[in-house]
Formats: sequence, structure tokens, C-alpha cells
Amino acid sequence: MNTNEVTVGILSDSHGFLDPRIAETVNQCDHIVHAGDIFNAHVLSQLKPKDSLVAVAGNNDFSDFWKAEESAVVNALPENDELELPGGLLVVEHGHRFGNHPGHEQLRASHTSARIIVYGHTHHRVIDQDEKPWVVNPGASGKVRTHGGPSCLLLHASSDEWKIDTVLFADSI
Repeated sequence: MNTNEVTVGILSDSHGFLDPRIAETVNQCDHIVHAGDIFNAHVLSQLKPKDSLVAVAGNNDFSDFWKAEESAVVNALPENDELELPGGLLVVEHGHRFGNHPGHEQLRASHTSARIIVYGHTHHRVIDQDEKPWVVNPGASGKVRTHGGPSCLLLHASSDEWKIDTVLFADSI
């Protein structure tokens, strides 16, 4: 392992419930990135990275249905954010500003300085490394529309190499 390698747990679309296996997986990482549709502060409180937590608001995070104290935390999140990593910049947004199925070309055009763009919204796992910047979607980390089970991605980033692993749990809890 490269001594300057960091790990980033990437998740999205918890919709008020974070699968405990996802939490256990990402909490071993240096950084955690949540790409929105969090729903409440309880989900964020379960994320305990070694270094930093980066979270953005999704389209469903701006709801009057949640308790005021929880929605205040989630509503304070930015629409997009960045994380400087060895070897490049990670940019995260939920992706809903590009419609129901964000185009990777739109995301790439909006974030030209990134090495990787993380988005959520669709609940479908995607790792698109065909062009730069890479575009990834970790799928859903809760119970809602998991398309085969809750999932997340693990990014291993060093100044020399970046590698992405998919973590998929077969069944929802």
C-alpha cells in the first residue's frame, strides 16, 4: 500500500435509514462522502470517518416533513462540495439539477477541475471511467430502491493511482 493512500467511503440516497453494514464499511475510511437525499441528522450522526465527512443536500432533503431540528442540519448542507485528495480533486453533488437521469457529459462539463465526480439521485450504481473526470454513483445506502441491495463505493487514492471498489449487500435489512 502506498503510504500516502487515503480511502474514501462514498454513499448516497439513504432516505432516512442508513444500512448498518454500509455505516460499518465506510466508517473504516479516512473520509466519507455522502451525495445527498440524507433526510435527517440521525443518518449523518452514524458516519464517523477517521478524518472528514463531506455531505451535500439532495432534492428530497428540502422537505417540510422532517422534524425541525433534523431538517435544519440537512438543509444547511451545500448543493455541491469538494475534497482534495492525493492525486486530484473529488467533487460531489446530488445530480438532480440535471433531471431524473443526469448525463455524465453534463456533470463533466460542470466540474472540469475534478478527477472524480460523485453523484446520487438515480439509486443506480455507476462507475464511468471511460473519460476524465471519472463519474461515479454509489447507488442507495438505505432501504429505498436499492436495485439489488444497499451499496457504497470505496475509493483508494494516492498521488500515483486511484482505484474504486464496489461494496454491495445482497439484501436490505
